[in-house]
Amino acid sequence: MSGFDITGCSTLITGASAGIGREFARQLAGRAGSLVLVARRLDRLEELRQELTKKDPNLNVHCRAVDLSQQNEIEELSAWLAREGIAIDFLINNAGLGDRGSFATAPPERVHEMLAVNIVALTILTRALLPAMIEKKRGAILNVSSSAGFLPIRKMAVYAASKAYVTSFSDGIRGEVLKQGVVVSSLCPGPVDTEFSSVARRSIGKQPYPSPSFMHMPVEGVVRAGLAGIERNKPLVVPGIVMKIAMLLVRLTPIAILRRV
Repeated sequence: MSGFDITGCSTLITGASAGIGREFARQLAGRAGSLVLVARRLDRLEELRQELTKKDPNLNVHCRAVDLSQQNEIEELSAWLAREGIAIDFLINNAGLGDRGSFATAPPERVHEMLAVNIVALTILTRALLPAMIEKKRGAILNVSSSAGFLPIRKMAVYAASKAYVTSFSDGIRGEVLKQGVVVSSLCPGPVDTEFSSVARRSIGKQPYPSPSFMHMPVEGVVRAGLAGIERNKPLVVPGIVMKIAMLLVRLTPIAILRRV
């Protein structure tokens, strides 16, 4: 099966108010036919809509304030799409939360919210939109995972485990729809300079185990790689040569050694 043609697509992006999600919206402007931007901060989404429509006056942009940690709000989003007759053929599950620090001292509400957004919301939205894509034999789902999902990480145990789920889930459903005209890919970037790190940090103190600067990749490059992966029908996208090599080494290293490291 060939890749997904982005031209004129109707795309829903979660976590679109900042970082990788916002950049997806920017790079799709001029290519997509319509965008549904989803995040908690409506004011940021409206600012982004003004920016995008100024660049492409023909682009149809919808903004929806949704707290993805609340299942009823996800269901309301799905109902709104149905009422408005908006058929999404490209879903970008980008929204995600992190937490740095010992699991034993993690605020329980933060753990719940992280699992709800990173795993539950992504799964429910995919379930809601996938059947229509299969029926039309056209569609694409890009799940933004992380290279952190390839190995257990101390001080980020829940986040890394949630991203392992995203990558595994993406591979599983990809196999189910491979011959039904739907492309499913997971995007697994390494460190990216966005708001994510500051939000994940529990205090303003020094970040534990900071990533070497040479491993960081600009958000523009991450998004370009993700869109190219969908267009080429790649199952897994790891942006940047440094992270590709690093993740290859991780996969070749016995788990017993990784646990020690």
